[in-house]
Amino acid sequence: MTKKIAKWEKDGFVLQSFEEGFAEKYYEDCFTKPSAEIDRLTGSSGTYKKEEVVSYYNRIVTDPDRFDFILIAPDGTFIGESVINELDRENGSANFRIVIFDESYFGLGLGSWATEMTRDFAFEQIGLHRLELEVFSFNPRAKRAYEKAGFRLEGIKRDSQKAEDGYADTLVMAILEDEWKALKKPAD
Repeated sequence: MTKKIAKWEKDGFVLQSFEEGFAEKYYEDCFTKPSAEIDRLTGSSGTYKKEEVVSYYNRIVTDPDRFDFILIAPDGTFIGESVINELDRENGSANFRIVIFDESYFGLGLGSWATEMTRDFAFEQIGLHRLELEVFSFNPRAKRAYEKAGFRLEGIKRDSQKAEDGYADTLVMAILEDEWKALKKPAD
């Protein structure tokens, strides 16, 4: 099976499918500048060995059961990624996740744009019926971006994430194919 690839551009930024040969650049641009805030928002540990990241990249770049897109700044720096993974072809469903690794790119609408492009790819190119995600309750900016993209709150995993002031909830959100079609339908 040939893996579907895609590329989108907006205001000098590019969101495109991962390509072979960029594993070390991915590590250097995305994993060598630790950010406590990004680790908190994503639930990451923040410590990644180069060999592990390079091996991970080289493994997933050709995996037909996932679709990884790199977000590239106008200067060519890799600054984020959006991912469709945990693909269940039989049930037409998958998981979605996104991260912008560099806080200086927050608030520019890049996360919303990348979410919408990846969402559209999921339904148009993969033919999904359902795309779901999880977001922590202490990340209202991300929750708003997901709602804007048509994702609806389906459930709450209460006190599932250790937070600075106790515990936080994990919000489960999803968009279904019919909801996406209604969202994409031109206004009359």
